[in-house]
Amino acid sequence: MCSCRSMAEISKKPCSIHPAITVPLKQADASEFFITLNHTPGATLRDILRHAAACVREQDAVIVSQEIFGYGGADETGHALLQETMGEVQWPVTWLKGTEAAGEQAAGMQLWMVRGAKVTPIRHAGRVIGTIMDDGETRWCRLGGLLPQHPSDSREAQTQDVFAQMLTGLRQAGMSFNDVIRTWYHNDAILEWYDEFNDLRDVFFKEHHVFEGLVPASTGVAGKNALGAALTAGVLAAQSSDEQHSALPVPSPLQCPALEYGSTFSRAVEVSASDHRRLYISGTASIEPGGKTVHQDDIAGQIACTMQVVHAILTSRGMDWRHATRGIAYCKQAAVIPYFKRYCEKSDMPELPLLIAHNDICRDDLLFELELDAIAPR
Repeated sequence: MCSCRSMAEISKKPCSIHPAITVPLKQADASEFFITLNHTPGATLRDILRHAAACVREQDAVIVSQEIFGYGGADETGHALLQETMGEVQWPVTWLKGTEAAGEQAAGMQLWMVRGAKVTPIRHAGRVIGTIMDDGETRWCRLGGLLPQHPSDSREAQTQDVFAQMLTGLRQAGMSFNDVIRTWYHNDAILEWYDEFNDLRDVFFKEHHVFEGLVPASTGVAGKNALGAALTAGVLAAQSSDEQHSALPVPSPLQCPALEYGSTFSRAVEVSASDHRRLYISGTASIEPGGKTVHQDDIAGQIACTMQVVHAILTSRGMDWRHATRGIAYCKQAAVIPYFKRYCEKSDMPELPLLIAHNDICRDDLLFELELDAIAPR
């Protein structure tokens, strides 16, 4: 475990840092780290970036991807501060602002980094949009911070631009969309055009034969960016020549397939290697087996339902909360947060590596959503 908690002394206004999750890799002396840094009142972007830089230095690691929620988004000042504190950025950075209802309240930051494995940047249109990481058994492609080049275009044109960038990045990694296991879509004003977005995604998936193979796990929630673009997106893809490697959809024991009600994603995807399994659980909310929202206007009920559904997926794969490596809890309103914390306390939950973010969810009557990654021995 990384002793990140000791790094609170770096700043007079420290961020809350969950201990790093460390995963040994197939290569000798190689390891992978998942770090979640939660914002605390009074902390600045400089504070949290200094903490992140210290974590990287302590592990002598290379960053694969970085997500920053809040702090005003990726304006010029933020980019300059990122370069100042963390050096030349050779990895994808996803910056998201808070919703209008939450203002610019910060949530924190997450890092995926490795030591002893090769990481190669992927560039497009003068910026780094992704990385290729080879862990000795699997080649990973992580694309992030994908933004349309012309934010004034129609939402349809912006979405198609982002899909085109996905293909460009994957081609540089020697992959196709059929290697994609997970996606993230942060749609500005999502409630105004989520159905339109789903239709555009369906067309793209049909063009690239995604329905004939693995439909990726996914998250689709609201998310503003500094450019005012309609969409910010990310991709995780994996490829291996090892016969023991496999990527398969995982159903939800307590929900129907999302495909049945028009949302094009798998509830979860599991990637198996020779000695471990990685589970990627899609953004999950209070939806009953038939696809309808349950516990409307009931914050506690929606949280309990969501957590039960996610735990059932974990259990179905022989995992539990203690196997979690990274997650994000999306809250439609600030009032949801204390309910979530109370649920975790009453349920005697282990401390989870979660960011808690303010985002509208894809349905106006949904108040809470959780995405979660987990790793367990094979």
